[in-house]
Amino acid sequence: MNELSNVGFRVVKNIERVNQKIIEEFKGIATPNIGDVMGRMFAMDYSIKSINKPGIHIAGSAFTVRSHPGDNLLVHKAMDLAHPGDIIVVDACGDMGNAILGELMCHYAKTKGIVGYIIDGPVRDLYGISEMGYPVFAKGGTPRGPYKEGPGEINTVISCGNVPVNPGDIIVADDDGIVVIPKEDAESVLEKAKDIQAKEKMVIDSIYNGTWERSWVDETLQKKGCQIIDCAPL
Repeated sequence: MNELSNVGFRVVKNIERVNQKIIEEFKGIATPNIGDVMGRMFAMDYSIKSINKPGIHIAGSAFTVRSHPGDNLLVHKAMDLAHPGDIIVVDACGDMGNAILGELMCHYAKTKGIVGYIIDGPVRDLYGISEMGYPVFAKGGTPRGPYKEGPGEINTVISCGNVPVNPGDIIVADDDGIVVIPKEDAESVLEKAKDIQAKEKMVIDSIYNGTWERSWVDETLQKKGCQIIDCAPL
């Protein structure tokens, strides 16, 4: 039997990760700048957001989990297998019936060096998680706990927030949301995102020294046929 034939209930233990030095460089770049260089196509749905106090910014390798709605058995197994620097990304089908994790699982993940969780579903113990400062991004909260029955998969391709995520892709998440960087494109995206960040710094400087070039606004309006008049007719 093929070792990956048990579709829907299988665990892949080892994954290919991007060089950690590259991942570290993403930590200084905001998600909007990263998303812009990928055609604005790789940002997760806005409904998955940080439950922490403002100021969270994380980057790491995606350790993927596909769980049955309302069940976290495979998430527990993922915590045991994930490496320091990984972010556990859970496709819980967007179901909001039962929390996928809570504060205890965050404490355990923290001791393992796991960077954070991205959950396409709800969590619980929001106050406790926020107070401990552990990065969790989720669709919301519920006091209703999870089941531990399975099935599910670890380290197969998933969909989270309407974006495909492969094991080992880079995840960057902050107050604006979450972007997924395909691992094979990591170096290219990094360089382009750095360029955008540098250009934005130059624009900010030009705003304050009065040299920000604004002629493109009227040029664009003119090309699109917008009528601009000095005042409304009586």
